[in-house]
Amino acid sequence: MNQAHLHLVFNHFPIIGLFFGIGILAYGIIKKQTILVNTAYVMFIFCMIMAKATMMTGEGAEEIVEELGISHDIIHEHEELAEKFMKVLYALGLLSIAGLVANTKKHAKASLVSYLVLVLALAGLVFSKFVGTSGGEIRHTEIRTSNNSKATLPEVYAHEKESDDN
Repeated sequence: MNQAHLHLVFNHFPIIGLFFGIGILAYGIIKKQTILVNTAYVMFIFCMIMAKATMMTGEGAEEIVEELGISHDIIHEHEELAEKFMKVLYALGLLSIAGLVANTKKHAKASLVSYLVLVLALAGLVFSKFVGTSGGEIRHTEIRTSNNSKATLPEVYAHEKESDDN
């Protein structure tokens, strides 16, 4: 398994985990079920860890796809968005740890922490959409919105296209 493969394996966990964690947290808040709130906190902490693993494999993945002829510009855009997303996930993970501690100690502010975590998780979900889409656009040219997507295709594809035209 190379860095690009690991990057592809890891990158889905933070996005999907946020989605399910938000649902579990919201339901736990509504039903006043601490066990569900704590479950969501653990999911958010796991999302943070998996996002860090994704970031750690990103540089290796970048080198591999650049060798395939992918434009550095589109990769750089994805990298910049991922770094911002990671900051949100660090904050979410740390706040989730604080929420677990507050719930364990039955702190008066535990409920407030759960609402803060929910808002931060929703912000993270918005970021995850942009990061996921920009990452998908690196190899899935069919989802790019720009008209210059052919400029970033691997040279092999460009040569195949030329032979089809002849």
